[in-house]
This record gives sequence, C-alpha cells and structure tokens, in this order.
Amino acid sequence: MQPRIEITPERKLIGKQITLSISDNKTGELWRSFMLRRNEIKNTVGSNLYSLQRYDDLYFSHFNPNTTFEKWAAVEVSDFKTIPVDMQTLILNKGTYAVFNYKGSSNDNSIFQYIFATWLPDSGYEVDNRLHFEILGPNYKNNDATSEEEIWIPIKTKTI
Repeated sequence: MQPRIEITPERKLIGKQITLSISDNKTGELWRSFMLRRNEIKNTVGSNLYSLQRYDDLYFSHFNPNTTFEKWAAVEVSDFKTIPVDMQTLILNKGTYAVFNYKGSSNDNSIFQYIFATWLPDSGYEVDNRLHFEILGPNYKNNDATSEEEIWIPIKTKTI
C-alpha cells in the first residue's frame, strides 16, 4: 500500500481530548462523550470527523505501550467564535503528510505496523513531530471490516 504525499492546509478544529496510553485505551469513552454533543458545534466545515493524536518527541523512538499521549475527537470549523462548554479548540498546522487510504476494522492495528515498520524505513521520510490524525468520512464504520478512513502521518525528508 503506497500513500499519497500531501500538504494539508491549516485547519481549525473543535472537540474533546483526553490523555491515554495504548495499554489504557480510553478511545471509546472519548468518542461516546464527543458524539453525544457534536451537534452543539454550529460552524462545522463538512461532515468529516477527525481522530487526532499528539505524541511527545521520543514516543516512536522509545515506544512503550504505557507511555501516554493526547487523543482528540473533533470536527473542522470555520472559526472559533462559538465553542461549546467543555470543548476545546485545536489548530492543525499546515504540513506534509503521508496519507494512507485504509479499508478495514479500526481495531486492526496491522496498518500502523506496516506504516512504521515497513513503509517508513524505506520511504526516504521520517516522522515529523506534529499531529497524527485520521479522517473518518462517510464510509467510516467503527469496528467494521468494510470501514474506510484516511490515515495521515506527519513526515519530513529523512536526515542523514
């Protein structure tokens, strides 16, 4: 599976976030909480949902399933004029990404093993320290083998 390389423009997002780890995964809790209230966000751009992750600098070089990171459930908005109570803003900065069109269950992590262990080492790129995200569009179906989503991995040209 080869990704397309794309430069995303800056995007404004509103959503909810939590800190979790792979071993203490609270993703379902985050999304249930967000989905109950997402219609309170009035200035949305499109209908896509965004699942975002913010990792620290050493997360991938010293991987440990107990290391925490920030996870977001969000939607894109035109501005930050109205922010629902208990929701937060997030700016997704402009940057270069490897975009993988993934079809399969969101519970199957083999796509990430492929990206980080197979594709990335041979790609001429390395992970950049920016937000990672998935766009959950109209063909996304949680935990369904026929689900489709885009996986966006922040990259930069590999340094020698």
